[in-house]
Amino acid sequence: MIPRWQSFLVIGALTLGLAACASPPINYYTLVPVATGSASDVAVPVPFELLPVGVPAQVDVPQLVIRQGGQDVVVLNGERWIAPLANEVHAALAAHLADALGSQDLSGLPGSDQSRLRIKLDLRRFDSIAGQAALIDAVWSVRSLKGGAAVTCTSRLSEPVGPGYDALVQGHQQAIARLADEVADVARAVHADRTPSCPE
Repeated sequence: MIPRWQSFLVIGALTLGLAACASPPINYYTLVPVATGSASDVAVPVPFELLPVGVPAQVDVPQLVIRQGGQDVVVLNGERWIAPLANEVHAALAAHLADALGSQDLSGLPGSDQSRLRIKLDLRRFDSIAGQAALIDAVWSVRSLKGGAAVTCTSRLSEPVGPGYDALVQGHQQAIARLADEVADVARAVHADRTPSCPE
């Protein structure tokens, strides 16, 4: 016969095991767009390299960080990025720039640095406002490695979103796509030795 104290241990272990099985699943999100597989139709490709992206410390965590109301911030343990947020933003921006500029991100690849543009971006804000908006505030620069000063610009982009975390992530995807368009406009001007104009 099993002693009573051992029976309690077995029951306790079974209870903990069942509780672990009943824990809510973790949902993972990405900012990287789905690859279309179609070739870019850019007439004059613009080779570029995208430096590592900086993100605010407040959102540099695996979980989605949501603003609710004026001051309340909620860290969602069950809703997470599939990779560090800086990597997600970098990969998403590089993918959009590749489509817009007709060239893949050449960071870390051998080749003539003199023909490339160097793009640097730091996010000052990456706000997810539940049921309202996905907001990105960024400072970025484009510099030709052939020489010349860097062109530094700022972008503040806000996308309205509906309820749900999927909508927030989609809003950030759209904001990053718009940001890539603004960077690409300046990059094309720099590459063509024209006077670039920062977005208003």
